Amino acid sequence: MQIIKSREELKRFILQHKKSKNTIGFAPTMGALHPGHISLYEVARTENDVVVSSIFVNPTQFNNPDDLEKYPRTLENDLQTLETSGFVDAVYLPEIKDLYPNGAVSRQYNFEGIEMEMEGASRPGHFDGVGTVVEELFRQVQPDNAYFGEKDFQQLAIIKKLTEITQLSVKIHGVPTARETDGVAMSSRNKRLTEHGRKTAEIIPDTLFKVQQWFGKLSIPEINQKVKEIFENKPEIRMEYFTIADEQTLRKVEIIQKDHQYRAFLVVVIGDVRLIDNMQLSHNL
Repeated sequence: MQIIKSREELKRFILQHKKSKNTIGFAPTMGALHPGHISLYEVARTENDVVVSSIFVNPTQFNNPDDLEKYPRTLENDLQTLETSGFVDAVYLPEIKDLYPNGAVSRQYNFEGIEMEMEGASRPGHFDGVGTVVEELFRQVQPDNAYFGEKDFQQLAIIKKLTEITQLSVKIHGVPTARETDGVAMSSRNKRLTEHGRKTAEIIPDTLFKVQQWFGKLSIPEINQKVKEIFENKPEIRMEYFTIADEQTLRKVEIIQKDHQYRAFLVVVIGDVRLIDNMQLSHNL
């Protein structure tokens, strides 16, 4: 596995493979890798000649400086994880100057409203930061295919919209959320939970599985009330928001319509750790 530490070195690597007409699969990360990340490269390996990873903790997508400071940085372990997987041919480790030559400032995008929903409402400017770094990485890596986890479903939708806006010729693939044996979504943030907090986190997938069972049988206001009741009188966990939204628009819905796909989104805070999850919902209308 080749370790690429500069924009110029990456340029030479990509040029070589473009000349050979090799297809390039790419999944950018912020490190603190877990099996969920590796699942992206596993899929990419089956669909591309060359698979590229990147590790870069992007400052422009953090609203809270404390979150940026606390974000786990485990580069040596990450490189070992990628090497051991056998799925990755090269990993790009850019410096700030490689991605933000004029300073770490976000571009402004119009994502047609999906950036204002859910995470966008909670974290203003977050998706401009995501769009800025992903656009720059796409321009440098020039992938044919790029892979993102469905755990960050809104981010996945934003990146699909980004490729439309920028007319970048990269196909975006969503990969199902990787889960621990108890159902908790794999996340770099899980490492910050205490043992008790990690056990408490089981309520997140348990709630979403219940919503899957209720969907189509109960009204959405009834489901919202039931979810609210689950989190009442639980001081160890705070529900930030729960939403059932249309998968296309990501707008909150109150009524189920035929020929629409829906997804339940849940965000909670355990201690000082914010965790997100979602699940697709099916109905028989």
